[in-house]
Parts: sequence; C-alpha cells; structure tokens
Amino acid sequence: MPTPVKDLMSHPPVTAPPDTTVPEAVRMLGARGIRRLPVVEGGRLVGIVTERDLKEAMPSASTTLSIWEITSALSRLTLREVMKTSVLTADEDAPLHDAAYTMLRHRVGGLPVVNDRHEVVGVVTVTDVLREYVRLSGLGREEAGERLPDPTSSR
Repeated sequence: MPTPVKDLMSHPPVTAPPDTTVPEAVRMLGARGIRRLPVVEGGRLVGIVTERDLKEAMPSASTTLSIWEITSALSRLTLREVMKTSVLTADEDAPLHDAAYTMLRHRVGGLPVVNDRHEVVGVVTVTDVLREYVRLSGLGREEAGERLPDPTSSR
C-alpha cells in the first residue's frame, strides 16, 4: 500500500493571514527555517508565498528611494499583494508518489497539504519524498552509522 502524504508531511503547518506584512513573513520564514508560507484566511487556503517571491518584492539595490522610503513602503506591503493565488496542493490522503509527481512536473519544492474542507493541515516537500525513498530502499540504516531525521518533525 502506498504511503499517504499525511504520514510524511510537516505538521502543524506554519501559515499566515493575507494582511501579514512582507517583513513579518520574511522573519517567519527565517525563524522557522522554511521556504514557503501558505496564506490562509478564514481557515482556508487563499494563496502561497515563497522565499523567492518575498525577495522579488524587495526593492533592488539600484533603487532611487531613500532607506526611509523603502522601510515605509515595505511596512505597508502585505502578502495579499505578493502571494500567488493559484496554488498547487496535495490531498492529505493521496499517495506520496502523486505529490512527488506534481512537484516534479511543476518544478516546485513543496506543496501545502489540504483536507477535504480545503484547510491546510501540513506541507510536503521534496525532502520528505527523498527521506521516504531512502527509508524504503534501506539506505542510511543505523548500522551504517547514520540516523535519518524524523520525517514527522516540524521544519
């Protein structure tokens, strides 16, 4: 029987509401060591931002704005303004290979995992898929002197 996504996803998910400012989101990603942030409103997924999206929202080094103008503008910029609203997801009961195929086909490193009410219940990443592959293949066993990280621990 294939491994379901819910058995390997990181949970509980780190999420943010759409009115979160870009600087707040950058701090959240850095503090949690994550690269993507599902945006949730009223308990439902409405968008996603990645580390890359947030970097692209920052002014370039060649801007003519003063540091004060940049700081002021960034303090008002919210996730609602920079998030992607077309979000690829994985169903919590889907086989892991379905999520892996979606990530490979669309060239993304992770997917929010949703339940039947479209609530975000976790995040599955390429690292989760690779960890499961290594476990199933028997590589990296403790007798080799390595212990694989726990796939259920939050990132």
